[in-house]
Amino acid sequence: MYKWILAICLGITLTLISVNNIAEASTRQHTVSPGESLYNLSKQYGVPVEAIKRMNQKTSNVLYARERLTIPAAVTASERDLLARLVHAEAKGEPYAGKVAVATVVLNRVDSDKFPNSVREVIYEKNSGYYAFSPVKNGEINKPADAESHRAVEEALRFRGQGAGSLFFYNPQKATSNYVATRQQTIVIGNHIFAK
Repeated sequence: MYKWILAICLGITLTLISVNNIAEASTRQHTVSPGESLYNLSKQYGVPVEAIKRMNQKTSNVLYARERLTIPAAVTASERDLLARLVHAEAKGEPYAGKVAVATVVLNRVDSDKFPNSVREVIYEKNSGYYAFSPVKNGEINKPADAESHRAVEEALRFRGQGAGSLFFYNPQKATSNYVATRQQTIVIGNHIFAK
């Protein structure tokens, strides 16, 4: 029942997708062969169907022979742990749905052409000398994540590519940058505002 509540909060539709642990960390191109489906590509590359559709701006499941698709990066075991540590540091004390949403922001950035192409690169990204996430600067990223943060990452991976497309989150009581407040708000969970 809790997953249904979370799904409603994030505005996503539940689907059963297995995310494999594949060591590939960057996007790749795939040329569709006759008879291939998004489901088969999802299994082959270890990324959800919705993530492939979103990255390729597809609104249907129809594929055409010789169509070129960009396949999102799969997330390695070490990146999952890094993401869980970020979630733990950024969303400690927040509701579970907020933890899933923080992980989702990172995955959305990986899938966006405006950000780096791997979880590690997104988390450690610097703009104008500032880290994108404060736990990287203050060292909290180096502390182990709790079990709930690991669960939140796995849930975010299962629903990768779905939701409102949030690329940012912030706590308005703690935010030091005014830029994020100018972004279109997608949802509020706990003390965090999510935006795109």
